[in-house]
Amino acid sequence: MSEMNFEEMLEKSFKSISQGERVKGTVIAVTKDYIALNIGYKADGIIKKENYSFDENVDLTKEVKVGDEIEAVVLRVNDGEGQVALSYKEIISDMFNDKIRKWVEDKTILTGKVSKVVKGGLSCIVENGIRVFIPASLVSENFERDLSKYQDQNLDFTIIEFDPSKNRTIGDRKTLLKKIREEKWNALMSQINEGDIVEGTVKNITDFGAFVDIGGADGLLHVSEISWGKMKNPKKVFNVGDKIKVMIKQISDNKISLTAKFPEDNPWIAASVNYAKGKVVKGKVERITDYGAFISLDENIDGLLHISEISYDKVKKVDDCIKIGDIIDVKVIDIDPENKKISLSMKALLPPPVKEPDLANSDIVDVNIEEYGKKLEEEADKQENNNQ
Repeated sequence: MSEMNFEEMLEKSFKSISQGERVKGTVIAVTKDYIALNIGYKADGIIKKENYSFDENVDLTKEVKVGDEIEAVVLRVNDGEGQVALSYKEIISDMFNDKIRKWVEDKTILTGKVSKVVKGGLSCIVENGIRVFIPASLVSENFERDLSKYQDQNLDFTIIEFDPSKNRTIGDRKTLLKKIREEKWNALMSQINEGDIVEGTVKNITDFGAFVDIGGADGLLHVSEISWGKMKNPKKVFNVGDKIKVMIKQISDNKISLTAKFPEDNPWIAASVNYAKGKVVKGKVERITDYGAFISLDENIDGLLHISEISYDKVKKVDDCIKIGDIIDVKVIDIDPENKKISLSMKALLPPPVKEPDLANSDIVDVNIEEYGKKLEEEADKQENNNQ
């Protein structure tokens, strides 16, 4: 047997490695771009940053230190520079495959940071840089076209699909949000009743009302329930985030109706006294219709001046007699507080017309003008007393 020279002996002392093989090594150097390992081979092993983690922003100097032992997979025995190219990603994948399957089975709630917003959804990073894709349809309970607000946000979700052969991990946030909302709803329903007065936060405002979060569920404050007075545009009354006091008017199925019209503030309670039948009051012409005009008596109460109550003369068009904004005197001729109705009259404040005698059918031959005038005055006084 021929003797081996030193180089042959040294070569034989190193273990052999092959592509795809798992090797263990000790960290001998760490930079922001790579990790160098002593793997017991004639060349050192190198794990580049992109082959260490799925997280593009990983800081290698915070992940490992000199002396740590790492297992890696051989990508290439010679990376072109005489070193062994290694990857830690495959170790992570294999290590987490079983864990991810367990997450799916147990419906584990995970927290991931949104690393990228794409057209079809959100790309999130969970433990050790594992990417989970949440489709746009599963981001929230209501479909959102613009997902940009989620960039860099931490979101809770579950994994509903995992296929390592396709590198496919799908997350679902929608179901989790629905479950949380239902739990809050059930908890809230055990605490509130119709008639309760609660404080809420305005979440959304529409033309027909405002949606108010009352602590676990949203209730609708319809535009007609905002005030005892005239219906106002909710967008001119509220801002999103406003804290307001409301009363629970009705709870039906999964809907809560709210009101800001509190009974003690009902202006119609005092209306029977303030606007009693026969009273003469001032009002402002707010709205004119074909059949009359609505007169504002105060901030919360309107009365109807019917076209037939404007004058003793026949009125064809209301705005021939009064205009919007006019301040007029009217007499209350009827009030119905229960149905929130007041009938007004201008005619009742005018002297009644005098009826002229029908001389053609009269037996009077010689009329005394002075006596006839007195008689007309007496009839006018009598008719005015009857109207009062």
